[in-house]
Amino acid sequence: MTEKTIGIIGGGQLGRMLAMAAARLNFRTIILEEQINCPAAQVANEQVVAAYDDATALCELAKRCDVVTYEFENVPVAAAEKLALEVPVYPPPKALEMAQDRLTEKRFINGCGIPTARFHAVDSQADLEAALADFGGRGVLKTRRLGYDGKGQRVYRSAADSPAGGYAALGGVPLILESFVSFEREISIIAARGIDGTIACYDPAENVHRDGILHTSTLPAAISDETAAAAREAAGKILEALGYVGVIGIEFFALADGSLIANEMAPRVHNSGHWTEAACVISQFEQHIRAVAGLPLGSARRHSDCVMTNLIGDDILALPEWLRLDDAFVHLYGKTEARPGRKMGHVTQLLG
Repeated sequence: MTEKTIGIIGGGQLGRMLAMAAARLNFRTIILEEQINCPAAQVANEQVVAAYDDATALCELAKRCDVVTYEFENVPVAAAEKLALEVPVYPPPKALEMAQDRLTEKRFINGCGIPTARFHAVDSQADLEAALADFGGRGVLKTRRLGYDGKGQRVYRSAADSPAGGYAALGGVPLILESFVSFEREISIIAARGIDGTIACYDPAENVHRDGILHTSTLPAAISDETAAAAREAAGKILEALGYVGVIGIEFFALADGSLIANEMAPRVHNSGHWTEAACVISQFEQHIRAVAGLPLGSARRHSDCVMTNLIGDDILALPEWLRLDDAFVHLYGKTEARPGRKMGHVTQLLG
């Protein structure tokens, strides 16, 4: 019944899990990725070996696929827009445009009526010094584009941290300085919107980062029902404003009074939603495939409490211990070399 082909731009672990979910629903998948034998290609039907903006490859993808999606937000917007002229592309290229630049993203989120940390655009050393002066010498300096997992950042913890050379140290590219936020915990919500406008939200996860990379996501988060409802409301506003189709991940800081400050959004399936494979009937990956293929969204109900743990670098050496646990759902990503900071897999441990 659903014998169609879905193109996936990007060949990492997220593309791999999307291809696996698509196969369960009888879809074919074609991966566009220049790395041969990438994690996604190991489980997909075919791979087009080319760069994400290769005009010939994009034309081939458009001809052979019924719909195209992507596994990460650094796909060139121009390539997605060109592709969308020939075949449906979900989430829409506008979502990429909003998420690829941290300044654009913050302004967009604020425009949806959702608060963020205070911020300043930084395009010179003078801008940096003025922005730090406004924030009392404290803040997080980030590249506006292409940063992830803590990369492309510099932290100023007090006025004693000299700003000298800070602009050049991050490459002399457009930057953003964000104010510190006094928060109790970090949470995220995974939400989906179908072609028909239906929205489904999973329960918010409580996240712990280690060295700038997500370490664990715990369900339920230690937040009130009101805070959880605010996260769902914020997600709905963002999805509607973008005319979104697919799954999105949105990260928040939860404050002591229960209010939320949005941190960032990712227009794709998200690391903090991997727990849905084990603790929900419909995972975030199947939900995304359902959405982009025009199928009804599934239930986002959680049937178990759980903790998802990323296996990063040498964490993979503990695999035998994880495999001995009766309540652990292990998912490995098909990567043969463990390197510091590299995500090798994850484990979701059910708690009841």
